[in-house]
Amino acid sequence: MQAIRLRHPAGLDQLELVDLPDPGQPGAGEIRVRLHASSLNYHDLAVVSGYMPADDGRIPMSDGAGVVEAVGPGVSEFAPGDHVVSTFFPTWLNGDPPIADFSTTPGDGVDGYARELVVAPWTAFTRAPQGYSHAEAATLTTAGLTAWRALVVNGGLRAGDTVLVLGTGGVSVFALQIAKAMGATVIATSSSDEKLERARQLGADHLVNYRREENWGERVRELTHGRGVDHVVEVGGPGTLAQSITATRIGGHIALIGVLTGLGGQVPTAALMARQQRLQGLIVGSRQHQIDLVRAVEATGIKPVIDKSFALPEIAEAFKLQRSGGHFGKIVLEF
Repeated sequence: MQAIRLRHPAGLDQLELVDLPDPGQPGAGEIRVRLHASSLNYHDLAVVSGYMPADDGRIPMSDGAGVVEAVGPGVSEFAPGDHVVSTFFPTWLNGDPPIADFSTTPGDGVDGYARELVVAPWTAFTRAPQGYSHAEAATLTTAGLTAWRALVVNGGLRAGDTVLVLGTGGVSVFALQIAKAMGATVIATSSSDEKLERARQLGADHLVNYRREENWGERVRELTHGRGVDHVVEVGGPGTLAQSITATRIGGHIALIGVLTGLGGQVPTAALMARQQRLQGLIVGSRQHQIDLVRAVEATGIKPVIDKSFALPEIAEAFKLQRSGGHFGKIVLEF
């Protein structure tokens, strides 16, 4: 089978296309999956760029979607022919998160899905949504589930709530779509008027260009008649958090899910306390959360926004597009 390995020292020019042995037939509790798609996330970019060190020879990519070819003894949830999608934390099945690192995450602590075949425990996958292509299903593992957990699981999103999404990457676009499907009002930010127009076409009610609106938190407050939003999907981190606090209502919820502006920085704790807001960090979600997300997208008809598709040998070019920030929604690999 074809696969991609990341060689040391890590970098986009160190992504090597290789031929690997067939992984064989599944054992007890395992399934064999022929993979057809993956999708790019900033976590994957951090790994292949060397910002998050991985073992020499690691197979990257945390997202994978494909078809079950065989099941091992004791597996009753899947059958050959089922369309499936991987989970970000294969050992986190339900309940509270049991892990605070990426030691079990495919493409980081263990080999990922930039390959054509895998044999893995059946718990490392869920069913893919009916009617989804493999590329569409692959976008759910990280980006889709992060948005779902931020708004629905942790945020308790309700119809009539107001949601602020920062930027137009995969998580933010999913959050926009989920919020609109559940009857919320959405405010979207971007530095690009073209991307803001695309967000409007997806249902965004208000648009803020943060390059023109330096104090965009105040602008968001104005758009909510001084109240502030109920939820922020905070992908920026230290460089945007202060503005997000300003934009959020008293007692509101800020889901800290990204570090695009850095790994550390000052938190305006006085403002956070004065506004009695809930700031909650999160990383993706559990297998049960993903099962719930699949059911939700089937019920609502949400389809992911895919900006561009690349073949597996073009993985470095795909990451260059992601690194440039020129995409809207998701970038995928199909093989």
